[in-house]
Formats: sequence, C-alpha cells, structure tokens
Amino acid sequence: MFTKFSTTGIGSMPHTDAGSACDLILGSVDIPFWPQLPKRSFRELMIPQYSEGMPGVRLDDSGSKIWVDQGSSDEINEFYDTYSDSTLLPISEGYAEGFKVFTGKIAGNRFPAIKGHITGPLTYTLGLKDEEGRPVYFNEELREIAIMVLVSKARWQIEELGSFCDKVMIFIDEPILSALGTSSYVGVSNEEAQRLLSETVKGIKEAGGVSAIHCCGKADWQMVEESGIDVVNFDAYDYFDNFSIYTDPLSDFLDRGGRIAWGIVPTNDAIGDASLDVLADTLREQFGQLSKKLGREDLASRVILTPSCGAGSLTVVESEKVFGLLRELKQEILGG
Repeated sequence: MFTKFSTTGIGSMPHTDAGSACDLILGSVDIPFWPQLPKRSFRELMIPQYSEGMPGVRLDDSGSKIWVDQGSSDEINEFYDTYSDSTLLPISEGYAEGFKVFTGKIAGNRFPAIKGHITGPLTYTLGLKDEEGRPVYFNEELREIAIMVLVSKARWQIEELGSFCDKVMIFIDEPILSALGTSSYVGVSNEEAQRLLSETVKGIKEAGGVSAIHCCGKADWQMVEESGIDVVNFDAYDYFDNFSIYTDPLSDFLDRGGRIAWGIVPTNDAIGDASLDVLADTLREQFGQLSKKLGREDLASRVILTPSCGAGSLTVVESEKVFGLLRELKQEILGG
C-alpha cells in the first residue's frame, strides 16, 4: 500500500475551482486525496463541513455562523432512532464540492491507497458551540453524538472511496491537540482526549480504514500514539524537536507497525523562501537524528512525506510550489 517515502497532502486547498485543485493533487502525490475548499464556501470550513446529520445544528451562511440549538431534543431522539454502528452519513456536494469532482476524475482508475479526512473529535466538539457560546464538548450527550457523526462520515468515505483503491486512509485533523493543557481548555483532561481519539480510531479501523492523525503543532504524542492510531502526521518544519523527544512511545508505535507522516514542506509564509536543497538537507538531518535516537535502520520504510499542514491559507501559486517541492523532495531523497 505504501512505498518508500510515499507522498500525500493534508486536505485544505486554496482553490475555488474544485477541478483545478484535483488536477494539482492527482499530478503531485502518490496517495491522492479529495480537496477541502474553505475559500469556496463557509460550509467547507472544518466544523461546518462535517455538521450534516448532527442533531440541533443551525447554519447561517450569510453570517458565516454555525451553532447547536439546545432545544433540539426531538432531533436528538430521531438521531438515536436511526443511528447504528453501520450508519453512513454522507458529506453532500454543498459541503464538499471537491469530493464529487475528485471521484469523477478518478473514475476508472485504481490506486493502492486514497486519503480522506474528518475533523477530529476534540477540535469538532470544542469548536462547535451552542447559542450561548458554550462548546458542545461540555455537554456529555452531544459530545458522544459528535463522535458517532464523525465516525459515520469516515465510514461513508471508506465506502465511497474504497471502490477506487485497495485501502482508504482517514486523517483525523486535530489542531486543538496543540492547545490542550492551556488556560483556554481548562476542564479537558488528557484521559478524555485520549478516549475520544481512541473511539474515533476504533471506528475507522472497524470500517476497514487506515487511521491517521494530523496535528500541526506541539502535542502530547505519547497520548496520541497510545490511541491505537496507524499513522502520525506532525509538522517537521517547525516542530521536529518537540516530536523527537517522545522516543519511547515512538519506538513502541513503530514496533506495532505504525508509520510517521513527516510534514516537511512549509505551508506558512516560509514557503516563499523555501528551496529544494534546504528542505532536503533538513529532512536528511532530522531523519538521521531520529533514526539514531530510535536505533532503527528501517525507519525509511515507515515514513510518508507531506506538507506541514493544509494549504488552504496560501495562494494557488504558493500551493503549486508546495506540491512541486514535495514531489521533487521525494525524488531527491530517493536519488540521494
């Protein structure tokens, strides 16, 4: 399924034209993915994109607002009446134009792997709020329903994308992991964070998918790796030092077959000055350091290469540079 230094992307792209985004993806990476297009619509942002089917959700497109109505007990009861462990909750074209265009473009082809994505349960429940501004995370019932919704959307992607590939890899996008433990998230315990991640990972695996997680900042990587995740994606460009201190949990993670997705091409302002030579030297140095720390000669066979984060905040031209560098970097490393 994965070759040495296979490449993929995170999810968001800066395009407003889904076809152009798909063409760039399909021409650049080994593991193609459907593009999230936040500049096209408010509904393609991280929280709204996965809100269909969540009981009580209200959307105001004109004001770019989303919230949960606390007086939605009838919708909650209806959800429980219809939900099962095999429920598939689609992401419709109005919330993900890139998905429909992507599957149209790959029709008739077969890939070793394709990547899908969901917003992580922590980011989702802490980002989605009720009308009083309280995150649904702090409502135990809605927190559990949110996991069901997200897993159902992962199952739907595995079902839809599975006809085009041998394996579907679902990335759990969890930027809020980097903020856990700060004053902004008092009341969110590491134990509950790990439980939410573990439940989501379990759902993806039970549906036949490969589970992966992306966090583009510092994180408690031991907690992440103990969630049962298959692939860990970190921002190697800015946060390699933080990631590399977790040597013991990383060794255990790799011993049980885990893979590291190395986010080495920057997707922030640094992309303007980024060059292939510097990125290649940085990757070789980091790779050598971690291989030595872990005492593993097989690390190269466990590594996927990615950008450091999604490209949605960049310009189209900058995103083309990101994926051009990613493609060239793989060739440079394999050739060197």
